[in-house]
Amino acid sequence: MPESALEIVSAIRLDLASLSQPNAGAVRRVGGSHCKALKSQPPKTVYRVVCSLLENATWAHRVIAWELLASNNDAFKLLNDREAEKMSEGLDDWPSVDLFGVTVLGQAWREGLVTDRKIHSWAKSSDRWRRRLALVATVPLNIQSRGGTGDAKRTLDVCRLLVQDRDDMVVKALSWALRELAKRDPEVVSRFVKAEGDRLAPRVRREVGNKLRTGRKN
Repeated sequence: MPESALEIVSAIRLDLASLSQPNAGAVRRVGGSHCKALKSQPPKTVYRVVCSLLENATWAHRVIAWELLASNNDAFKLLNDREAEKMSEGLDDWPSVDLFGVTVLGQAWREGLVTDRKIHSWAKSSDRWRRRLALVATVPLNIQSRGGTGDAKRTLDVCRLLVQDRDDMVVKALSWALRELAKRDPEVVSRFVKAEGDRLAPRVRREVGNKLRTGRKN
């Protein structure tokens, strides 16, 4: 890794270690303060910084790494199935899975950097977090704040693979995925819920039904 990149990684780690209250806002301010230094670096250097931050990473390191990657378009384009697989290794908690899925994975999938095959392989995984990740990745396809314009086919293809899954983490993610799509295409979601019926968990039927009727989850 070039010396400048090593210096940036070291500075980020030191700044994080100095936080008395490492909440989300404080962590993001640390990342933002280093963003300008990375803007002048080549894409591969930025990518190396991201990968270095993800080594033995805490949640705070992941926040900064993935947001730095998402904010640098040229570095982001270096993502592919293999790199996404490496970044997903060791993710075994709700905040990290959702952060990666929304900030990086789903947007990379939407842009064609990560394939349907990779997402579907995670949907079929024995690991509950990989299955949740596959569903969370559908959110950036549909949510405007993440650049989504709507993709019912890819969203529902993943939902169908997990429609009978009863793991709580997966059930909640399935509800989320369908509710986000419902904002874009309520008729498609309504037909899906009706067609799947009791194959869907009661929580999913209730929350998505409420969303379709009232615009709210509950």
